[in-house]
Amino acid sequence: MTREEYYADSYPRLREAQKTLETIAEEMKTAVDPHEDLQPIVYYCSRIKNPESMQRKLAARGLPVTLESALCRVYDAVGIRIICSFASDVLSVVEKLKAHPAIEILEEKDYLLHPKPNGYRSIHLCIRLREPDLRAEIQVRTIAMDFWATLEHQLKYKKSIPCEGLIRSELKRCADEIASADLSMQTIREIIKQM
Repeated sequence: MTREEYYADSYPRLREAQKTLETIAEEMKTAVDPHEDLQPIVYYCSRIKNPESMQRKLAARGLPVTLESALCRVYDAVGIRIICSFASDVLSVVEKLKAHPAIEILEEKDYLLHPKPNGYRSIHLCIRLREPDLRAEIQVRTIAMDFWATLEHQLKYKKSIPCEGLIRSELKRCADEIASADLSMQTIREIIKQM
């Protein structure tokens, strides 16, 4: 089943919401801040969740597997991931998103301050776009966090793996090492800015 078939009459609104999120991200990416040495956003990517993934998510949460649930009970039928160079940029971008007039923040999940047990780090903003009136999710993370999350997803996500405990502990160790490298890069940036 295609996204167009699954989301039916709501698909044009989802595409409009996706384009709105891309426009907001692009404006933030290209805005020049005289106080910053680098642009905070390196790149972004957006998507409309595919039907199979949405149905699995609804079922896993014990929600009715309906279009109404997909659009009103979860936040990520439409989503965008914004990738930044440094953790301080993640925080800066999140603050700008919170202040954006087109966005109402419904919930914030701070996996930077409180990483998931597997080591996943990111900030998720569950939002309502004012136009179109639709829920969406924004994820903001560093390049290093995105590197780990992308590979972890490819290696493990929704798969039954032998030696799962060992794999889980190795992924957590890698996440911690990557977080340490992120912190080191942030420190180097701060030293250079002070020169």
